[in-house]
Formats: sequence, C-alpha cells, structure tokens
Amino acid sequence: MSESTTREERFAHGLEVLRTVDGEAGQRVVDSLADINPELGHQTVAWAFGEIYSRPGLAPRDRQLVTLGMLTALGGCEAQLDVHVNAALNVGLTPEEITEALLHSAVYCGIPRALNATFAAKKVFAERGLLPVGERPAPDAAAST
Repeated sequence: MSESTTREERFAHGLEVLRTVDGEAGQRVVDSLADINPELGHQTVAWAFGEIYSRPGLAPRDRQLVTLGMLTALGGCEAQLDVHVNAALNVGLTPEEITEALLHSAVYCGIPRALNATFAAKKVFAERGLLPVGERPAPDAAAST
C-alpha cells in the first residue's frame, strides 16, 4: 500500500487478507468491537492485516506459527488463540504441526502456557472434527512390545 492509499482502501485490502487468513472468526472479532471501539477494529483490519499480514517476507503459514508462539508466550490470550488456531488451519498448517509448535513453546515459555494454548487448540480441533490428533502409541506402550 502506498502513502496515497485512502483509509477506506487500506481497510478494504485488510478485509480481504483477514477473510483469507482468519475467515469468519476474524470478522466476528472486528464485528464485536463495533459498539465499543470501532477504531480498534479498523486498525486491526487496515494495519495488522492490510499492512503487516500482507507483507511478502513470510508465507501465511509461517506468520501463523510465529503468531501461535507469541500468543502462547504472552499467556491469557486464549480467545486470540482460538482465532489463530483456526487461521493456522486455514493457511495449511496441520493439527500435528500446530500441536508440535505448542509443545515446542513449552521449552521457552513454560508448561502452563503451553497447556493453555493446547487446550485452546483442542477446542478448535473439536469444533472442526479434527480430534484425535496424530494417534501415536504412548512411549511406554511402544517400548513394552
């Protein structure tokens, strides 16, 4: 987007990106701000999605991995994790890749935050009929055979 792009054009571009990445979940977030802070909704669409998410430096799936890691590290972001786990699935990440990223986050931000993020992912996976994830034998079961 250039400096001469209008506010409305930035919003329209951001809305296209938002719908591609977050689908209905992202639109619900923006809609929920209409009666309390519509400017925050506008900035989320125009700036976060229109300017940042649409940059060419990272693929959408990589942006979602980064986002999941940061929301997990921040803690207390389960509502945003719901949206971004859906977004991660929308841009091609598998449930196994998402759970692996959340497991990896435990090393850097702690088990409690990784658990909270995993339970947010579990909720989304259940809603989308994606449970159980990666049916693997338990380590003890594999060792005893």
